[in-house]
Amino acid sequence: MKSLAGRTVVVTRAADQAADTAELLTASGATPLIVPLIEIVDELAGMSMLANLDLTAIDWIVITSPNGARRAAPLIDRDAATPKVAAVGSATQAALPRCDLVATTQSALGLLEVFPSGPGRVVVVQAAAADATLVEGLHERGWTVTAISPYRTRSTAPSEHLRAAALAADAVLFASGSAARAWVEVFGLRTPPVVVAIGEQTSAAAKAAGLKVSVVSADHSMYGMLIALSRYFSDAN
Repeated sequence: MKSLAGRTVVVTRAADQAADTAELLTASGATPLIVPLIEIVDELAGMSMLANLDLTAIDWIVITSPNGARRAAPLIDRDAATPKVAAVGSATQAALPRCDLVATTQSALGLLEVFPSGPGRVVVVQAAAADATLVEGLHERGWTVTAISPYRTRSTAPSEHLRAAALAADAVLFASGSAARAWVEVFGLRTPPVVVAIGEQTSAAAKAAGLKVSVVSADHSMYGMLIALSRYFSDAN
């Protein structure tokens, strides 16, 4: 990722989740600028539903993000055979005690492509106000689906100094649609020259918010985003 050297890249993830991306950028010679636009907070009703889940009555638990994985992990017995556990991507898989199925294409649609047909019961652990693609797709595949939202994203406001520095950067990374929408709340439609989205769903959310997306990472991971950004800068030269 030599083409990232000397570039300043804005990381918009929650503050407690930005360190790994910052380390990758630094190792590539770039300067990470952490500008948290969202924070992850518990949804008490969803946390209660999760804690009281009857695992014996469930065929699958589907986890859509590392945030959901960390909250669901205490329920998942590493040595048990049921319920089976599915993850939308490798980062989510890594946060789970075990995982029986992970999407090859790391997205809701990618998981639907490899998920078996019902009948049976599936619990989807996702953020409050999450996109309905996965739940609706599982219904269409014959499953009885319960969605549980033990967390939600909340917008945060960066300082004036950080706002000025962000607009002067070379690129900005969006790992979720909520971060893209939070950006517009703070900055309007002004962005650095290059806008990177972690996948098609995040790209669509950013575009719906009025942003122009320069790069869409096919690999739904922070490393994948940086590879895609590096290629963009290489091609530009």
